Amino acid sequence: MAVSKLASAATSDKSCKILLGMRLLAFSATLSAAIVMGLNKQTKTFVVGKVGNTPINATFTAKFDHTPAFVFFVVANAMVSFHNLLMIALQIFGGKMEFTGSRLLSVAILDMLNVTLISAAANAAAFMAEVGKNGNKHARWEKICDRFATYCDHGAGALMAAFAGVILMLIISATSICRLVQSNKYCSTTASPSVVP
Repeated sequence: MAVSKLASAATSDKSCKILLGMRLLAFSATLSAAIVMGLNKQTKTFVVGKVGNTPINATFTAKFDHTPAFVFFVVANAMVSFHNLLMIALQIFGGKMEFTGSRLLSVAILDMLNVTLISAAANAAAFMAEVGKNGNKHARWEKICDRFATYCDHGAGALMAAFAGVILMLIISATSICRLVQSNKYCSTTASPSVVP
């Protein structure tokens, strides 16, 4: 009896609405991270030398696609956004579709894959942001955030949104797994008893 109450609570309207709300927040966070990083660009002109009294200027551009980690970040956040959009549409327009068995399993697996994907992308981008902010004296990589402050600020905002998406997707994944486990327990208790020789 307690197992059936637990299983019905996992698929109740209130928990479905909470899951829908978390998916909407995760969709917003990952989509905003992808858009902010994808549009991240700053161009500045610097004096690189002098010939007599005449300065020699050079124009430099910092763009997200100059770093493969940032490209991976944009693509991964867009993919996770698309996954959440599909799950939201399925939950809203799916009607009274039964989410049991293989459907719950596939949702749980896809959620775990998306947690892994967005976590890897956010961490790769965070590493590159650290190099951009502080440089690396051992490898003789210069920092760029003192010259391209707006570029680095936009990147930091995208990283914050992405890590919020990681946390939300982790919670969503745990919820999906709980729904799967509770569904299996409920199904095994309501199934007809087997005859054991």
